[in-house]
Amino acid sequence: MAKGTTILYLFAVAVLGQALTPSTFLTTVDKERLRAVFEAAQPYTDAANAHYSILGLKLLGATIAKEQDVCKSVTSTLKSDNVESWFHASKAAAALSSCKLPVGNAEKLLNEAVSAGGSVAAIYYAFFALKNLGLPVDNAKITAALSEALKSDDSPLSHSYAFHVATEIGGAELGKYFDLIEDIIAQADEVDGVYLQFEGGLSVTAAILESAYKLAGKHGKAPTISEDKVLKFANYLLSRKHVQRLKSAYELLAAAAILSNNKFHIPLCVTLSSSIAVSQSKPTVQVRVSDMLGGSLGKTTVTADSAKNLGDQSVVVNKKQFKDTSDESLFEMDFMANKPSSGFYKVTVSVTPAKADARLIGTSGAAVTVKVTTQVSLDNVEIGVADKDQASAPKPVRVQHPQKVGQVLEADFHQKVIMKFSLTDKTGGAMFRAHQTFVKLTNLESKQEIIFVAESDSSNNYKFELNVGGSAKDFGFKTGKYSLELVIGDAVIENPIAWTV
Repeated sequence: MAKGTTILYLFAVAVLGQALTPSTFLTTVDKERLRAVFEAAQPYTDAANAHYSILGLKLLGATIAKEQDVCKSVTSTLKSDNVESWFHASKAAAALSSCKLPVGNAEKLLNEAVSAGGSVAAIYYAFFALKNLGLPVDNAKITAALSEALKSDDSPLSHSYAFHVATEIGGAELGKYFDLIEDIIAQADEVDGVYLQFEGGLSVTAAILESAYKLAGKHGKAPTISEDKVLKFANYLLSRKHVQRLKSAYELLAAAAILSNNKFHIPLCVTLSSSIAVSQSKPTVQVRVSDMLGGSLGKTTVTADSAKNLGDQSVVVNKKQFKDTSDESLFEMDFMANKPSSGFYKVTVSVTPAKADARLIGTSGAAVTVKVTTQVSLDNVEIGVADKDQASAPKPVRVQHPQKVGQVLEADFHQKVIMKFSLTDKTGGAMFRAHQTFVKLTNLESKQEIIFVAESDSSNNYKFELNVGGSAKDFGFKTGKYSLELVIGDAVIENPIAWTV
């Protein structure tokens, strides 16, 4: 842009109908950021931090270096008189090779926690601490205490604890708690028709999803969760992928992992992998199809069912297949081969796996947005001065962009300045209407700026008319020499213009 002028383009795109298929996933960059969160917790000063850090790194497939030193660190964080500390420390130790915690009085303490009047959380912590430490567990006592505790606290979070315990105990408890999944899921709150979450946010939502799918997997039946709800839960989780807190990072990753690998529902993600902008010089649109962790779904066929201009609603693509690439999750299309006009397009995508997989959901109706950009030419520029009550048009000065007028135009309080011009799309040759067409007048002495809007008519011809006397107040009644700059911008213009006439 001339003279280093910077223009900020603000635009909004109205999307007609909201696709539920997630349009993002946990990328390599996201995983590296999460890994940094887990590694930053070392050296461990708290058993919970050790638990979330070690299991988070394991979920990312990272190797735990110097495991024996890490084991000593975990042991040092243990508070032997605290049930929750035993739970977290035993979870962390169980994830390491040959890491044994000193049991001490743990068995007595943990069994006392499983008693009438104990909270659901305390029973959950005690049960899994006993299991992780290899200590005897009275399943009948656990199930009785759990049922009693749920009578006084039947919150979704408490049920997630119960689902985990029932999954581990098995037997009759599986069916009993499996039947409660539908009722618990019904308590989630929908946001904007796209997201589904529980009160309590990420922590509660992730806990319920992980526990419900583990319970369903052990029971061998699909949880009663509609496909739309699964997609909305997935969208919510992915909207939180920039978390920085250790516990939240682990919970996000654990929930994404269970939704990427279970027997019943796997939401696929269709993501725009290339730049949102396409043009004659960069015509390719690439989309990536994956699970929430970015994993491949195997051989698939990806089709652009339609590509609709969000402005005039014209459709430029109909049932066109994307081409495979060397990356089996990445697909591409020469979008400009369809000869689209400039503007924003909603590309609706469907995915068909080569091998049928009933678990995959969100295979149709996915959408990505692309914008077709173009270069414009500034044509038919005329500028002149006339008496404001003059019926006939003034004799204009014609000037070719980017040249200058080459003379000073004089106008007094009884006159008006008139400027006309048009814009042409260089790609298709059609007249172009820009979102931003400003005329900036700057006093050469005081540097005061006054900005006006040039309006277009029904034929997309632009006209700027300044009544000097009528606008005197805008200028602070200050006479003198003014420069006139035409500023043109649009979200789809590759060559925005700032031209001092």
